[in-house]
Amino acid sequence: MNQIHYISDKSLTLEQVQEVISGNYKLALSPDAEEKISKCRNYLDQKVQNSSEPVYGVNTGFGSLYNKNISKEDLTKLQENLVKSHACGTGDEVPEEVVKLMLLLKVQSLAYGHSGVQVETVNRLISFYNSGIYPVVYEMGSLGASGDLAPLAHLCLPLIGLGEVNYKGQRYSGKQINEKLGFKPIAFRAKEGLALLNGTQLMSAYGIWALINGEKLLDLANIIGAMSVDAFDGRIEPFSAKVHDIRPQKGQILVAKKFRELLEGSDIIAQPKKHVQDPYSFRCIPQVHGASADAIFYVKDIFLTEINGVTDNPNVFPDDDEIISAGNFHGQPLALPLDFLSLALAELGNISERRTYQLISGSRDLPNYLVANPGINSGLMIPQYTAASLVSQNKQYCTPASADSIVSSNGQEDHVSMGANAAIKTYKVVNNLYRILAIELMTATQALEFRRPLKTSGYLEDFMRNFREYVPFIEDDRVLYEDIARAVSFLRSVSL
Repeated sequence: MNQIHYISDKSLTLEQVQEVISGNYKLALSPDAEEKISKCRNYLDQKVQNSSEPVYGVNTGFGSLYNKNISKEDLTKLQENLVKSHACGTGDEVPEEVVKLMLLLKVQSLAYGHSGVQVETVNRLISFYNSGIYPVVYEMGSLGASGDLAPLAHLCLPLIGLGEVNYKGQRYSGKQINEKLGFKPIAFRAKEGLALLNGTQLMSAYGIWALINGEKLLDLANIIGAMSVDAFDGRIEPFSAKVHDIRPQKGQILVAKKFRELLEGSDIIAQPKKHVQDPYSFRCIPQVHGASADAIFYVKDIFLTEINGVTDNPNVFPDDDEIISAGNFHGQPLALPLDFLSLALAELGNISERRTYQLISGSRDLPNYLVANPGINSGLMIPQYTAASLVSQNKQYCTPASADSIVSSNGQEDHVSMGANAAIKTYKVVNNLYRILAIELMTATQALEFRRPLKTSGYLEDFMRNFREYVPFIEDDRVLYEDIARAVSFLRSVSL
């Protein structure tokens, strides 16, 4: 049975967003949100009717055409033309899971009653979400300032019967989907197209998706890293609370505590050690994973602020009789954190690949490449190459997009954030990290078998047992790309 999530001015948490988009939730406007939207729209209609003063985006052109006044008779045409002319996206399609988030976040932003849209328009976006209608949006086209103009234009084209959508595995034109579901094209009113196109919902949606997955990947990196510590016959002392209390970095303390919990009860961690020290990729896990955790905490705070705010322009304040043209659409508050998040997640992959390398190196009584008969068998030699390739690509994706700016709109929009590019490369870093950790998991579980009859902790043994339903122990060489794909599928689906 479907549950209803009521859109209101109550702040969304990351957990709520995840629950809504992954569960059987339908969206609906709360009565308070509907009242605010209507109040703002009515005020704007009266303003247009009773005043001839130029108001940016309401009765003027856009961008550098701000000095072109538009007659009252052409205001609807102005808004439709805006959406049509700005739908200039190209490149790969934005994944449906991100488009779904874009719809949710766009509705949330419009519901605060400072954008001047019709209730009918917001409810149509809600109908798209509830029906599983996902407009076709393209990755490239946004500069991350003036809002995510091109992507949001594609998101909103179907409102007026244009563009394309994906619906139940098939592609429909905007006209076809409206006819199929009995929707009439929306007749935009003054400012409405601009309200839909101005906003940071592409950047925000990618960022929220990356944070949801990033938090899970941090947990997975800790679990798989703990398995690798035992597989490598590593020492527990680097995870001692005493060590981290005297350098009280929040993430570092949390990661060390997590490792002590994950390894509690392990036969392997408790046995006497031949070596007095482990390589950095094991010994410094709390410091490295912890730094990434701190980065995730910081980025999460920024994005939760963003998705619970209004990011279009101009902003309408009915109670104060003001319409203010400003810059809440500018993506700089997101661009910098997105670059930071890319780097933080890439580092989890960087250190993971180093642990994979150590485990296949023939050290600490483990066979070369973790097969019983190396030579005739190559074992896990080449998956490490694959991990290295992914790590290297992630390093390239970590080049900061936010360091760039290109002048647009004939010099009127002379500084942009490039936050959309930062968002898209973060998405790619996340997907690569799933693959890197999958390869470490294959390697760690293989190595642990060579520690038998000793066992790791109960939690890690259970985790490995579940993983073995996807990827069995490697006795002799076999085609491993299938194992990697199954390992990735396991990490994406496993509930922690």
